[in-house]
Amino acid sequence: MRAKYEIIALDVDGTLLNDQHELTIEVKEAVREAAKQGAQIVLCTGRGPISALPVLDELGLGGILIAHNGAATILAENKTILHEYTMEPEHLIKYMDYCRKWNVHYDLNTAFEMMVEQLTPEAEEMYGKFLAMPSILKAGEELPDGLLKFTAFGTKERMDQVQAEWEQWPSELQPIRSGDYFIDVQHSEASKGMALKQLALSRRVEASKIMAIGNYYNDVTMLQYAGLGIAMDNSPDEVKAAAQAIAPSNNDNGVAKALYEYALQGK
Repeated sequence: MRAKYEIIALDVDGTLLNDQHELTIEVKEAVREAAKQGAQIVLCTGRGPISALPVLDELGLGGILIAHNGAATILAENKTILHEYTMEPEHLIKYMDYCRKWNVHYDLNTAFEMMVEQLTPEAEEMYGKFLAMPSILKAGEELPDGLLKFTAFGTKERMDQVQAEWEQWPSELQPIRSGDYFIDVQHSEASKGMALKQLALSRRVEASKIMAIGNYYNDVTMLQYAGLGIAMDNSPDEVKAAAQAIAPSNNDNGVAKALYEYALQGK
């Protein structure tokens, strides 16, 4: 008995995990059953691999991980980078200058590293929830090659203000809201939808055989690309509008219920 979809793409925070950043037994069992029935489970997350791989490990799965909002596609077993969208460091200078001027916390990410200029108690607590351990970038230190994502962090109200300003800037890069408290800046072509499409083409899987579940603006492209895009009930209205179906919230085992309703055979 095989799953109805060959690839099932799952966002992590606000989708697979509840608000306590927990993977419930119900969700875990449903995802494992989908994998058992032959679906390739692909985590598609704004997290970097270091923060996302423990979730994949807890599921007892391996395979492909789409990280950094699609800016990096990783083979989990040996942490091989299959594809990445890198940024030119000079394109980030104005974002860094803005954050320094207005005291907005930010981090810089390569595929497997996260760097910060300072680590406040609030930021340290936030990173702990996401299993992230940033290193400190020394003052005046040259930015490394291979940068994939720049993330600003703050209150929802502050990020609303920052987003409104950054979206008006002419830029070679794209800002995208990945959570109430986060704005990511990355390559203009990087997205979860594009990474999922590249994976599907490499595996010769038609979009109609792909299911995607997400809850936030950075999930819209993959919800639109997949044959069945499902938004969580805790999604903003614009994200729900991009989906074909709505699942219960992440605090109500929404991923499990969506898998049982739409993907699993004999359940």
